[in-house]
Amino acid sequence: MKKLATLFIVLFSIVGIAQNSNVYVDDDGVMRWENTNEEVKGFGVNYSVPFAHAYRSAKKLGIDPKTAIDNEVYHFTRLGFDLYRLHVWDTQISDVEGNLLENEYLDTFDYLLKTLKDHNINYVITPIAFWGNGWPEPDTETPGFSHKYGKGDCLTNPEAIKAQQNYLFQFLNHVNPYTGVAYKDEPNIIAFEVSNEPHHRGNSEDVTNFVSGMVNAMKRTGTKKPIFYNMSHAVQFMDAYFEGGVDGGTFQWYPTGLGYGEELQGNLLPNVNDYNMPFDAVFKKHKGAKLVYEFDAADVGRSYIYPAMARSFRSAGIQIGTHFAYDPTYLAYANTEYNTHYMNLNYTPQKALALKICSEVFHEVPMHANFGTYPENTTFGDFKIDYKTDLAEYNSEAKFFYTNSTTSHPKNEKSLKEIAGSRNSTLVTYDGTGAYFLDKLDDGIWRLEVQPDAIWVNNPFGRNSLDKTVGVIKWETRNMTINLKDLGSDFSIIAINDGNNFSSEVNGKNFQVRPGTYVLSRKGNSKKWSKNQDFKGYELNQFYAPKTTVDKPWMTFKEVGEISADKPFTFSLQYVALEQPDKISLVGYNGESRFNLEFKEIAPYKFEVTVPVENLKEGFLNYYILVETNGKTRTYPADKEGNPFAWDFYDRETYTTRVVNANNPIYLFDALEDSDKLVRQWRRGFKLIPTQNMNEAEYQMNIENLFVVDEENLNAEPVFDYSFKHFVIDEINQRQKDLASKNQLVFTGRALNNKPCKLQIALVMDDGSSFGNVIEIGAETKDYILNLSELKPVKTVTLPRPYPSFLPYYFENNNNSKFDVNRVESIQFSIGPEVPKQQQNDAHGVGIIKVKLE
Repeated sequence: MKKLATLFIVLFSIVGIAQNSNVYVDDDGVMRWENTNEEVKGFGVNYSVPFAHAYRSAKKLGIDPKTAIDNEVYHFTRLGFDLYRLHVWDTQISDVEGNLLENEYLDTFDYLLKTLKDHNINYVITPIAFWGNGWPEPDTETPGFSHKYGKGDCLTNPEAIKAQQNYLFQFLNHVNPYTGVAYKDEPNIIAFEVSNEPHHRGNSEDVTNFVSGMVNAMKRTGTKKPIFYNMSHAVQFMDAYFEGGVDGGTFQWYPTGLGYGEELQGNLLPNVNDYNMPFDAVFKKHKGAKLVYEFDAADVGRSYIYPAMARSFRSAGIQIGTHFAYDPTYLAYANTEYNTHYMNLNYTPQKALALKICSEVFHEVPMHANFGTYPENTTFGDFKIDYKTDLAEYNSEAKFFYTNSTTSHPKNEKSLKEIAGSRNSTLVTYDGTGAYFLDKLDDGIWRLEVQPDAIWVNNPFGRNSLDKTVGVIKWETRNMTINLKDLGSDFSIIAINDGNNFSSEVNGKNFQVRPGTYVLSRKGNSKKWSKNQDFKGYELNQFYAPKTTVDKPWMTFKEVGEISADKPFTFSLQYVALEQPDKISLVGYNGESRFNLEFKEIAPYKFEVTVPVENLKEGFLNYYILVETNGKTRTYPADKEGNPFAWDFYDRETYTTRVVNANNPIYLFDALEDSDKLVRQWRRGFKLIPTQNMNEAEYQMNIENLFVVDEENLNAEPVFDYSFKHFVIDEINQRQKDLASKNQLVFTGRALNNKPCKLQIALVMDDGSSFGNVIEIGAETKDYILNLSELKPVKTVTLPRPYPSFLPYYFENNNNSKFDVNRVESIQFSIGPEVPKQQQNDAHGVGIIKVKLE
């Protein structure tokens, strides 16, 4: 048996090498396959089940990590990924001298690489992470050199440097027991990245010597793989990195910052207009290649933005990229691994479908292709992006993918081979919330895969815990219509995945379906198929999704702050429970009378009710939401079973909404309520201070320097500006019909430090264009007024500030928009415009109390 196993491994290795080949970087800085000279392209994700929090959590939850890997890799193939990247937790698989430890973490990692290889997914491996093993938990004792020295000393301490060189040599020589191939020779490894995000300081010679030592340690193994180095954390050393012998640079992109703490609002396409790399000349000089090892629109819950990022990467000459990070399905209910990120096919289906489209962008859009500036670059090639409908779409001769409902017609239905989507299209209508996949097997035969409903029930981007549920899964019987000429009407549908006994009859083109895998056959079609036949490296009946996780009612309702008295208003909520509610009511008291109105379901789990004008009296509207199911009532906001008017219902807290006269100001910012929601770069000296008035505070922002030297980009052109913003979409929408009567923007506050401060206030519209003006704020607290008629086009600052920091500070748009207060999404504050040059290095400060429209 051992001889047979050895022979199998050798044959497997030979087959693998025949299918792939090493990669080289040509004289134009382009990675190419040695055996074909074709450009290397690839797209995928980071995924960390073999290490750290993900591995510990699997054990804690009773999950077999290898089973989880099998299921996840299947989903990777459904999403079209052909690339994987990870910074290996060296601290868990090395000792202080850099010797490689053969343990459960390395074994699981080897198993993951073998499973990816089996399904033609290549990888970029970063052997050194420098990280401890804790995040988001505290670090524990680990045997590795990173735990002893930390990142800083690892870059300068001779003993730490020696340990890293030893570790790299052993790591590349490590033979994966599941493939029989050493990492240094693995055909599926496109390249190695030396280490994850080194923060070099000091002088160029030392940096070159460090990099050269690492590269030489890797090359001593005899590997022919390109070796890359992370360059974005100190771009001033870019020449030094190349002089150390690397073949290219690795980069990341977080265009919406990191760690906002809740979902960001508004149109964020201006933030991803382009991936501007101001050091391209250095790459051309050294003939270096580029890859993106991490990217995400952090704290964004929508799908439209991801293909725009992929487009900008390809325009910048990026060949391969991996999203950070794909949540293991067993953790996705809580999103504990990286709370500012959230990505999983089951729990974030529309975002995951956007990554499927990104893969097509990386493979189809030529390097350095130029599609202009937003908004003209929202269509490019076979791709389309629409912020307002949260739609990303790919429509080619053979494939039709969409992340949300679309009215587009397929480019060529006759040649279609693959459909993937969410919600409705001209080919498929579906009233569930999960993703579905349709793959043509033969003329008149299609494979249908339907994933269960996904519903977010808590803020996934906040402080998370394994004890906190942010998303749930629900298996439902749903309605589906498939309008494919190749299937026609009254086609058959047969469930084929294990354990799926669901039976459905097709009425014309309509049928009911539950999560699972099915074969659809045209009426009268006699072509043969088998549920065990090959389907993209799996058996045709393959399926994976977590079972229903709904174990209690979940009601999500955002309390509305203020509405107008003389206009009807529509309230909306989300409700999910094991059983469909019989009735959801809003029971309100307007100061004069009580009223009871019933919500209507407008989409799965989405309900709305419109309160008529006669029930909206100027004052305060107090109300409960009552959910009735099987004769029982659950009352909110108490989230308690029972009727709020019963004698023993003790928690009688209500929702409260201010109902105001149309002439009342529209408050866009209130320091007491909104200061912690500002989108800003942190500076020392910011604080919230109560004023002399009850329920009022001043947010004090002392800016010591308008320009702060960036340690990661020392050669950056100084920008003497400090900008911050606040989203006002809710405030605008709640008083939408009163906007026409407002003609002034009123700032209540003062300048700090007993000296005036020039403050530009701008209103940012839904296309990223800004209209504002500068007012001089004095040391006296009072109202400072800007007439809306005086607003003029001003620069839009890309906020949140993107990372890496070399990316543009301003969004240079070519919009020809005119100011429209109805389209305002945020308010932007800037200290810097019109500040005299001789005062640019001075300290500036402003105290903000309120901003309103009158």
